[in-house]
Amino acid sequence: MVYLQISLNVVAENRPAAAAVYTQFKDLFLAQAKGAQSKELLLRDEDVQVLHGFDSVENANAYLASKLFNQDVVTGLSPLLQGPPDVRVYASA
Repeated sequence: MVYLQISLNVVAENRPAAAAVYTQFKDLFLAQAKGAQSKELLLRDEDVQVLHGFDSVENANAYLASKLFNQDVVTGLSPLLQGPPDVRVYASA
């Protein structure tokens, strides 16, 4: 399994709106992103994280370059962010 972790700096009052963006695109992500296996929203006091599961590093990176991510998800989240997201790709051992 490969994980794409995106940490978002979103102030508390904007977190419901960020969760709405997550909900809006979750099913589309699972249906359209090649190799997509899961997507979870993780809420912490310091940030919001979205953890995506993929079958390969290549498919995780392809999603980051996709229209769904760049035009839909990023456009929906951009007004809510307090800074650039921290994007990391992990391969499980």
